[in-house]
Amino acid sequence: MAEFALPKNSVVRKNGKQFPAAPGATRVKKFKIYRYDPDSGENPRYDLFEVDLDSCGPMILDALIKIKSEQDPSLTFRRSCREGICGSCSMNIDGRNTLACTKAISDVKGDVQITPLPHMDVIKDLVPDFSRFYAQYATIQPWLKTVTPPPSGKERLQTPEDSAKLDGLYECILCACCSTSCPSYWWNSDKFLGPAILLQAYRWLADSRDEETGERLDELEDPFRLYRCHTIMNCANVCPKGLNPAKAIAEIKKMEVERAI
Repeated sequence: MAEFALPKNSVVRKNGKQFPAAPGATRVKKFKIYRYDPDSGENPRYDLFEVDLDSCGPMILDALIKIKSEQDPSLTFRRSCREGICGSCSMNIDGRNTLACTKAISDVKGDVQITPLPHMDVIKDLVPDFSRFYAQYATIQPWLKTVTPPPSGKERLQTPEDSAKLDGLYECILCACCSTSCPSYWWNSDKFLGPAILLQAYRWLADSRDEETGERLDELEDPFRLYRCHTIMNCANVCPKGLNPAKAIAEIKKMEVERAI
């Protein structure tokens, strides 16, 4: 009879450290944040932080920065642009993958629970390991590939109509919110490229200036790399940029069929 057990030190302790708000705070919000330090050898835990909203910005990222600055400098997370452009601060907030810089504190009723993106190895606290994700991105060769020489002294041009075909594709910021919300990617992340990478792959397949469509389709024609997508639609549901990776994947499948008939 098979036995299944969680790895050692993987069970999250519900009650970690508590950090009360400053005395006199009248508008307090509680933040329950996942903490994990691999160097400590201890189990992950949830720490509880009380934040005075009267001295805090409106977004979840503002609260995290305030917590790190005033309550616990060891809290670890990624952030950069604070404008929903870089994708660095992707995490799971209130049970949903999103960007901390574009998620308003007021959108969360009750206490705010924050964890790293699901089903990825955690480096520390809210920082997941993107090594495999970026390696998969590299496999699609995300740059313009051509065989003909460029026009003398000119750019490779395309019509406004052809350019419009890239709308909804180039806006992807590789935050991985979609891929880490996809059950197919959870179970097959070593083989299935996942929604984000496949949307990026279609961005080059749809580009009228790219001249290696056949080679790109050859690389994707695989039972796992492409066809593990079962159109669950979690990816489109959580994308903080409002994109539709499932549609892009369907377009790739369509291209594969059309060239075979």
